[in-house]
Amino acid sequence: MKVYLGLPRGFCAGVVRAIDVVALALNRYGPPIYVKHQVVHNPHVVESLESKGAVTVEHVNEIPVGATVVFSAHGSPPSDFADAKSRKLRVIDATCPLVTKVHNEAHKYSGEGRQLILIGHRGHQEVKGSMGQEQMYLLDDREELELPEWSSDTPVTVLTQTTLSVDDTENAVEHIKNSFSNVVVRNDLCYATTNRQVAVKKLCKLVELILVIGAPNSSNCNRLKEVAESQGINAYLINGPGELDKEWLRDIENVGITSGASTPDELVNSVVAEIGADEVTVMDGVEEDVNFVLPSEIA
Repeated sequence: MKVYLGLPRGFCAGVVRAIDVVALALNRYGPPIYVKHQVVHNPHVVESLESKGAVTVEHVNEIPVGATVVFSAHGSPPSDFADAKSRKLRVIDATCPLVTKVHNEAHKYSGEGRQLILIGHRGHQEVKGSMGQEQMYLLDDREELELPEWSSDTPVTVLTQTTLSVDDTENAVEHIKNSFSNVVVRNDLCYATTNRQVAVKKLCKLVELILVIGAPNSSNCNRLKEVAESQGINAYLINGPGELDKEWLRDIENVGITSGASTPDELVNSVVAEIGADEVTVMDGVEEDVNFVLPSEIA
């Protein structure tokens, strides 16, 4: 059996930054460091940080007065910052700069009097953070594409969650542009999302099965699985070798493996080892060299 490894795969710059923020905060201020929501969507990463003194919570009011909190990479609404201030918390914001860009766009275009439509997945932490910035309409591309009953000449700006399917987002954007005559579309899908989906499509030309390594609550991991399936390839999302079913590999000669932007590479390596392939080939792909500056509180 041959294994083909997609490139790029694994950690993106925003995830590396968020993990570094928690680790550096622990080193500078000492445990416990509270983390609002999972700092990134992977339990292996979260558990590793928690073993060093991080404490993950879902609500700011769970954090003791005067403590230090890191806000996750997915972004937080202004209400979380207000609640943190009222509790006299030291806040270190690990929001991915590409998510902050969406927030800034929301303020800019709302200030210009334009109506905002956010293409995103209802309930996702990033969407919660973005929806809290300004008044906006959520268009979930997993649901029926039902638009607000605005007049056709309403000035509309389209923002997106950063981790969506490239193809599904394009379809949603076309639906909006067909309904309104004055539409500004911001390209908010992040480089890592786009690059990994392109890599999966390349893998699909060579393999009979795709394994996506990552957590079930990771948006970008789920989108990679869906992209493979859209190419007619069976795909499974697993978060490590313990979730691999060897029956999936029966009569399979070529397996493609990729991983989401919040998946540590050691998980990929452990799955490859579990498969016991005769040959492992790393595909050609985009070499990512993006780095983000750390927050001033710990830089």
